[in-house]
Amino acid sequence: MFSYVTLEQRVAREHPLREIRKLTDEVLRSLSAEFDGLYSDLGRRSIAPEYVLRALLLQVFFSVRSERQLVEQIDYNLLFRWFVGLGMDDVVWNHAVFSKNRDRLLTSEVAQRFFGEVNERAKPFLSDDHFTVDGTLIQVWASHKSFRPKDSSDDEGGDGSNFHGRKRSNDTHESTTDPDARLYKKSYGKESHLAYLGHALVENRNGLIAAAMATQADGYAEREAALLMLKDKQKGCKRRITAGADKAFDSRDFVDAARKLNVTVHVTKNDRKRRSTLDRRTTRHPGYAISLSRRWLVEKGFGWLKQTGPIRQVKLRGLHKVDWLFVFSCAAHNLSRLPRLIAQRHAARCGESCA
Repeated sequence: MFSYVTLEQRVAREHPLREIRKLTDEVLRSLSAEFDGLYSDLGRRSIAPEYVLRALLLQVFFSVRSERQLVEQIDYNLLFRWFVGLGMDDVVWNHAVFSKNRDRLLTSEVAQRFFGEVNERAKPFLSDDHFTVDGTLIQVWASHKSFRPKDSSDDEGGDGSNFHGRKRSNDTHESTTDPDARLYKKSYGKESHLAYLGHALVENRNGLIAAAMATQADGYAEREAALLMLKDKQKGCKRRITAGADKAFDSRDFVDAARKLNVTVHVTKNDRKRRSTLDRRTTRHPGYAISLSRRWLVEKGFGWLKQTGPIRQVKLRGLHKVDWLFVFSCAAHNLSRLPRLIAQRHAARCGESCA
């Protein structure tokens, strides 16, 4: 029995992945020169990086929890085959081979370039003046039992389970599973977790992520990462921008450093302080209230990254791998938003022309 139906015909014309596939192909074409340098012409033929990155995008979009399940779905799911670029008769890779080829792309440079190329396509929808900055907790794939003394003492038991009632800190302990992780709690009254911190700079027009990075978790990481992202955003630009933030950023050091970068900071006043670092020179302007009213946009992005994406609890170990995953997932978030924004702009233009 012969079939004359192609994969292209099996995917509905209005399927949202069609527009995402077009945008992804444009991004990958712009990165093809860099991909050539990652692979040698000698030895066994590797999986093309374009296939790997398209597959990893599917893993984020459809919340596939492992590479084993991802490769299995690519094998029998026609939509996945079409998006990755495989034909009906193409043999799908072994999951271990796929993971080995994926590891070659787990560098922050590749993630940032991919993220930057996605934002080049998103430029018409990005605000140039008004942003919001925040951080979120990223739990690691390690238990509290792995958080043991650095001096290898046996005071807490051989398996690390007898830690109740004992004082533990990042200065004296570290995780044997993921040494880069830190014991951290996001707010007062919350339990501590072994975690990293993910940081995002979100523009206030459509809630797209303009900059992203991951760091080790500590009390100063959010403000330091925010300054790094704002500094990169202001590089070569003389125009003053605004940056909204929550009360964790209500610090004199942060506000003064941001002002030196030509950034007006709109932070929520910290009620625990007797006096906020912001005065009426900033808070009396209408833009201050507008910035605070748009702060939910960054939380919306973090919600997508944790509910749909893989950021709630990462399975990768090491800061450089977690940073790659966070930045790549932020690029996937922007890609998922772009088709609707493009359609809305097209509809608005059609309405103006008809009028």
